Amino acid sequence: MDLLARARQLETEGRSVVHLEVGEPDFATATPIIDAGIAALRDQRTHYTPAVGIPELRQKIADYYQQRYGLAISASRIVITPGASGALQLVLSALLDAGDEVLLSDPGYPCNRNIAQLLAIKTRAIPVTTESAYQLNAELVDAHWHKKTRAVMVATPANPTGTLIPEQQLNALYQSVKAHHGHLIVDEIYQGLVFEADDRTALSLSDDVIVINSFSKYFGMTGWRLGWVVLPEALVECVDRMAQNLFLAPPTMSQYAALAAFSDACRSIFDQRVDEFRRRRDYLLPALRELGFKISCQPQGAFYLYADCSELTTDSFSWVQTLLEAEGVAVTPGIDFGEYRANGHVRFAYTRPIEQLEIAVDKIIKHVNCNI
Repeated sequence: MDLLARARQLETEGRSVVHLEVGEPDFATATPIIDAGIAALRDQRTHYTPAVGIPELRQKIADYYQQRYGLAISASRIVITPGASGALQLVLSALLDAGDEVLLSDPGYPCNRNIAQLLAIKTRAIPVTTESAYQLNAELVDAHWHKKTRAVMVATPANPTGTLIPEQQLNALYQSVKAHHGHLIVDEIYQGLVFEADDRTALSLSDDVIVINSFSKYFGMTGWRLGWVVLPEALVECVDRMAQNLFLAPPTMSQYAALAAFSDACRSIFDQRVDEFRRRRDYLLPALRELGFKISCQPQGAFYLYADCSELTTDSFSWVQTLLEAEGVAVTPGIDFGEYRANGHVRFAYTRPIEQLEIAVDKIIKHVNCNI
């Protein structure tokens, strides 16, 4: 966020900046969703809804799991939330007490550990490497489980790496967590943004897996602040009570707008965007490798490249700052995502058109050549 603020400041000063730092798709919200939001306002859909969300949207999501994944998920298990961050706050509050511990990967999405720590929940960040595709697995969980550990949280596809957890590995991970009498929380907010591999959901493993999702990434509704969580039936009442107190309700207009996100017209738009993200990845990945970045794990989803820059610098935080100041290219340093080998990594978000990516690559070439 500091880098983004500095990039915006440079833009106000007349500088041109290529933004590859923030994980927000550049596409506008699909027109059918916008039209549904406008219609909701005209119909005066501006009052509180049930804390768990409007029944129509909960059923739409249940239908989505049935149609796309062949899973019969009861709408009563689905809770609509103010973004995926709201969902995680509710889930951690329902499952863990102060002093309990959750296992996370390092690198991983930083807000997950920050929300846990806000609730006085301890986080144990487990270093992950290319050997496990930057993902936790059963062996790592078994090795790091502690007497205070109560849950494991993973993401597939993951931020910052774009890697997936293969079905067999995810099942073994679930069995490990279950054997320890813990809870498995799976972040699927990039679900749908999957390239070569099959698009799956961890809900196929068991009814006691907790899955968090969002309308931000695949559905392109970042600013609408809407997400959901699929819970075991036994947790719904508890989460409902907490949601009433913490949030009152998810954004009303956003919920009615999101009903349109499951239409065939929107699905066609979203799938075209997935194809575009794949094209961007396929341009940027070899281009960065040519420049000396090591990217051993080809991302299979999301819109990120987590690159080893240790051949170019031993301090990625300083390197991205000088890149921004000198060339107007904004990328994210590894320190944002953890501590393990953070100084030797940067993340590129390919959330800009290929023409912009080409400009960024040319500028990075100039910056690298000037610092040899």
